[in-house]
Amino acid sequence: MKQVDFLVIGSGIAGLSFALKASKYGSVCLVTKDVAQETSTRYAQGGIAAVMYDPDTHQKHIEDTMIAGHDLSDPEIVRITITESTDRVKDLIEWGVDFDKNTSGRYDLAREGGHSEFRVLHHKDITGLEIQQKLYLKAQEDKNIEVLEKYFAVEILTQHHLGIKVTKHSTDICCFGAYVYNPHTQKVDTILAKNTILATGGIGNVYGNTTNPIVATGDGIAMVHRAKGMIRGMEFVQFHPTTLYNPSERPAFLITEALRGAGAVLKDWQGNEFMKKYDERGSLAPRDIVARAIDHELKISGEHHVFLDARHIDKSVFFNHFPNIYSKCLSIGIDATKDMIPVVPAAHYSCGGILVDKWGCTTIANLYALGECASTGLHGANRLASNSLLESLVFSHRACVHASERISHISFENNIKDWNAEGTVSNEEMILVTHNIRELQSIMSYYVGIVRSDQRLERAFNRLNIIYNEAETLYQHSVVTKRICELRNMVCTAYLITRHAMQRKESIGLHYSIDYPPKK
Repeated sequence: MKQVDFLVIGSGIAGLSFALKASKYGSVCLVTKDVAQETSTRYAQGGIAAVMYDPDTHQKHIEDTMIAGHDLSDPEIVRITITESTDRVKDLIEWGVDFDKNTSGRYDLAREGGHSEFRVLHHKDITGLEIQQKLYLKAQEDKNIEVLEKYFAVEILTQHHLGIKVTKHSTDICCFGAYVYNPHTQKVDTILAKNTILATGGIGNVYGNTTNPIVATGDGIAMVHRAKGMIRGMEFVQFHPTTLYNPSERPAFLITEALRGAGAVLKDWQGNEFMKKYDERGSLAPRDIVARAIDHELKISGEHHVFLDARHIDKSVFFNHFPNIYSKCLSIGIDATKDMIPVVPAAHYSCGGILVDKWGCTTIANLYALGECASTGLHGANRLASNSLLESLVFSHRACVHASERISHISFENNIKDWNAEGTVSNEEMILVTHNIRELQSIMSYYVGIVRSDQRLERAFNRLNIIYNEAETLYQHSVVTKRICELRNMVCTAYLITRHAMQRKESIGLHYSIDYPPKK
């Protein structure tokens, strides 16, 4: 049984930035279910939005964020995030992150859909990878941080594990750490912690086509839901409008929005621009509008993709700012300076998640949630491009401030029992797991995707109940494995997305239903 001051679950920008700051106040154990570098952060191409220079202002960034969120964003959270943005970017720079600069020595800021100014800091078109590598390097150098790779958090520990009944109406739920699967012993360890931090990332793999790495299976959200913590806004799933159409590849390769910011335009199979039919901002409209427009164009044409035309962009700009995109397209026979790029929307980002306050605190004491698994209130009904990395930094910092001030008053709960595997057997038919995952992804893609209806949602809900019962039976009788736990978490996450979508009787932001507003 291990005891640590801070148990961090997840190794992306949220988990690493928290760990680097928390290590000054106590011992940190960072658990990640794959290698530490395999996170959604590393796949983020565009960059991080922050106010750096005139004529940009905090107020402009605040207004852009509120507009993109369809005024469902929390105004206080938006203000906190934007006004603290510059200081948090400076943290990254101090950790060694190298953002591109122009010939004058100022940061070379990009502009993306929904932004009224150039404010996106970037490192070519691999910003996330640059951030991931530099933060992980710093974590490896920190003697107070222990990194456990390929360990898997099975459940967070609460009073439930002391034999005390916990319900969704309980107001005193407390987290004591987590049960964590150990790949070396193939058993479940108990890790006790004064503070537990969930930075488990997104939910993209509940859909058939996603930009997310295979580790993004909604684990943190599902664990908190089972522990009776509060979840909100799960109906707001952002589909990135432009991923490279290459059906054999998973995750889908992201074509950053910054390419449209640099002048690329969306076109149909006849080579005609079509976005002006849907929004006066054209190809730089917010992502929810662009994704729905492409979805509609595909249904009209019966084709599998539309095109992104970047042929008119100066080659030097393309090669300097988007070298990774160029080489990727070239690898499948597309010269983006001469050919249009086939693109299609893919599940990209969850705007909902674990309910937290302005310090990253969940509704369960001593449990924090950061990054994509959390719902701070910043994004509302739709995330403004490049606000997600910023949100992770701001609330990781704030959570560390909050946790470090309280840690001396928290003691370990030593009455937690070790994991009980009695009565379980090794599952030798993994086809039961893989088939359920494929079926779940199909259900979510067809019935709970970019465009929804009451009938589709009800059909999804009924089918998910069948998969849920099968997955729970399998889990209860099987020795713990990562894949079985992931199936269980994916079913829970899909259920939450569908249920929240059924409860929202309107079309707003990323939740668009053909039944709302009702036809007269």
